[in-house]
Amino acid sequence: MPRFAYRALGSGGEALRGTAEGADRAAIAAQLQKRGAMVLAITPERHLPAWLRLELGSGALRRVELAEATRELATLLAAGQDLDRALRLMAEEAPNRRVAAVLGRVRDSVRDGAALTAALQREPKSFPRLYTGLVRAGEAGGQLAATLERLAGLLERQRSLAASVQSAMIYPAILLVAAIGSIALLLTQVLPQFVPLFAQNGVALPASTAFLLALGQAVSASAPYALLAVLALAFGLRAVLQRPAPRLLADRLVLRLPIIGGLTREVLAARFARTLGLLLANGVALLPALTMTQDVLGNRAAQAAVAVAAESAKTGQGMARALQQAGCFPPRLVHLLRLGEETAQLGPLALRAADMHEDRTRLALQRLVALLVPAITILMGAAVAGIVSSLLLAMLSLNDIAQ
Repeated sequence: MPRFAYRALGSGGEALRGTAEGADRAAIAAQLQKRGAMVLAITPERHLPAWLRLELGSGALRRVELAEATRELATLLAAGQDLDRALRLMAEEAPNRRVAAVLGRVRDSVRDGAALTAALQREPKSFPRLYTGLVRAGEAGGQLAATLERLAGLLERQRSLAASVQSAMIYPAILLVAAIGSIALLLTQVLPQFVPLFAQNGVALPASTAFLLALGQAVSASAPYALLAVLALAFGLRAVLQRPAPRLLADRLVLRLPIIGGLTREVLAARFARTLGLLLANGVALLPALTMTQDVLGNRAAQAAVAVAAESAKTGQGMARALQQAGCFPPRLVHLLRLGEETAQLGPLALRAADMHEDRTRLALQRLVALLVPAITILMGAAVAGIVSSLLLAMLSLNDIAQ
């Protein structure tokens, strides 16, 4: 049976950590609950070489680590632990030195008399402005544990959505690489093997075969230079996109692409609605919420649209009309936000819109993969069939001369 590493809180408030065998996480959780322990985290036990387990004591928290730490802190506070003790337990039971160092610095700031929000703001690389804004609202409302629970849910949903996009693109990317590799192998290794046979018999190659041989030779000769050119182009493009104006132009272009643009708008709608709804549900005012929401979008065109919407909301005209004029978000989201403004239910309707657009994003990903895989397979088959047909044509012409 698989082994799992667990972290839990005992009935007396002591920290529990160890490994156990079980069919799945639920089985391990049931074992711990029978012992009266509160589960904090259960993960599959990983067996890595020592050199892979070495961690630096500095650096920022990754998204996965931030979500797990937020969930654990919410659980500890809900169990009645004070903030100082909760942070100490988390630092002691941290999965690596880097996480322990960040949590240790936060705890030191809290022990020096700083509020949790101020302590988190001293670690901007680990805790973004949205995170600290929600924590500030939770502290002001006296509901820090509940706010952290909602924040952990937001981080996990964002991670799940990003993982869905990345996972969906893995198979088409592998298939595309395999197709390009197979075609290059046929052109550079298989076809040249038949050249001496035709040369010995004094037979001229058919035009299609000669073209493919020339193409294969060009690929073999220019492959290193082409690779260097692609790398140089990639680094140059990355440097150009660091500038605001080219990045804004590129982000607008992405939103206008036939298929990718629609998928990008759905992802942006899900991020925007989920973040805005959570901020409003935790008591953050609309204008600060819109400002903090811009940080999670990752698209300059969408950020500019939200900035214009914030200005429109400041003048009392509402934000839905400005978002509709920008054209960066799906009409369904704009409609629900307008309805929320009219009925004073903007927060709940934004969260409902987030659920809807997350589902639409996953559906769009499934459709995109369903289109890409057959398209790549057909193109690869057509290319291979063309190469093989050209080779067979040459062999038939050699057979005709021999007869």
